Amino acid sequence: MALHVMEEANRCLGCKKPRCQEGCPIHTNIPEVIRLLKAGRLNDAGWMLFENNPLTTVCSLVCNHEKQCEGHCVRGIKEAPVHFSIIENYISSTYANQMVKGPAPWNGRKAAVIGAGPAGLTIAIILARYGYGVTIFDSRDKIGGVLRYGIPDFRLPDAVLDDMAYRHLELKGIQFRPNTYIGSAITIDDLFRDGYQSVFVGAGLWKPNRLNVRGESLGNVTYAINYLASPDAFRLGERIMIIGTGNSAMDCARTAVRKGAKFVTCVNLTDTLTASQYESSYARLEGVEFIMNKCTVEIQEKGVVLADSQVDADGRIQPVHGTEKLYPCTGVIIAVSQGAESNLVTSTRGIDTSKRGLLTVDSDGHTSRPGVFAAGDATSGARTVVEAVANGKRVAEAMHEYMQTLPMPVFTDYPDIPVVETIEASAQAEQIV
Repeated sequence: MALHVMEEANRCLGCKKPRCQEGCPIHTNIPEVIRLLKAGRLNDAGWMLFENNPLTTVCSLVCNHEKQCEGHCVRGIKEAPVHFSIIENYISSTYANQMVKGPAPWNGRKAAVIGAGPAGLTIAIILARYGYGVTIFDSRDKIGGVLRYGIPDFRLPDAVLDDMAYRHLELKGIQFRPNTYIGSAITIDDLFRDGYQSVFVGAGLWKPNRLNVRGESLGNVTYAINYLASPDAFRLGERIMIIGTGNSAMDCARTAVRKGAKFVTCVNLTDTLTASQYESSYARLEGVEFIMNKCTVEIQEKGVVLADSQVDADGRIQPVHGTEKLYPCTGVIIAVSQGAESNLVTSTRGIDTSKRGLLTVDSDGHTSRPGVFAAGDATSGARTVVEAVANGKRVAEAMHEYMQTLPMPVFTDYPDIPVVETIEASAQAEQIV
């Protein structure tokens, strides 16, 4: 592994104007990281990666490298690009074991983060570096959000996220409150009442978009976001049809293959796949087939009725009547993206949203309510992990600047009340006497 990494590192030209860095949404200083590695300064390279991107280990595994750093590599013009993803993963996963530094001194202020997805984790870590007392609230029982519940383990092992929970959260003093849905028993108003001076909303997109066709409620049908969260819970049989060809659809297809499906087919409205070439090529390699230029007309117990697709005068894709055919299958997964759930927003005064239910923010993540910030999928719809990290970094700085303008909070209204002595304290006092 190390030899292969060094071979890739030695292929780097160290460009003065690195196109790879320009192609990275978070602008990782790739030439300098590689230079440090080649100089035998692996820990310095690791520190640089994590300082710039707290989720560098994750991004090395799940980024769309072919369109970002590696897709911009000058070597890729005539030959294979430098595969920085391999280099980044080696450095970050090795250096992560050296990260044992405890929390920064508390600066007397608290911030709340709603959602333990990539944007929320990035913001929590950066604010903790400034000394803020940070609490993350999430409706799930473990951190990660879409990283854990929307990306298969074969692409992003849970162990990577579990290590992050220890290295980045527990060691840094960041508190995590699981199974807590903000907008139900606890609201954003309650968070401000309890002394949090700023609140970040990164709840993600967990509401599946519907096809709105007959048969969508049948027992052999599910949505991609639900299937990926718990594939073992579903019994979809050996012949599975997936409606959609985005990266989530590829994840569903490849997961279904690993769960025993013998025939997996993805259906696409047009002749162009939405998924990256990297992900679709792996799906093809694993036996997934594709049906192009088809509209889903109806879902039945025995299969899916598809028709040829055409673009009408208004630019909308419509089925061609008379071309309907039943394609047999035992189970159906609908993978046509996700939308926002509105409970959190509707339970909070003063936060504006778009027609799609996404939070309205400015370039630094300010919502229409002072002290409430947002970024990631909750504001822009489904985007990439590294884009969520990049947005999170910008919003974390805005939250820091905002809280520094506020007076120091007072966390108790009863400073002089007596403290009840615990049983353990009483026992210790008796032993001393």
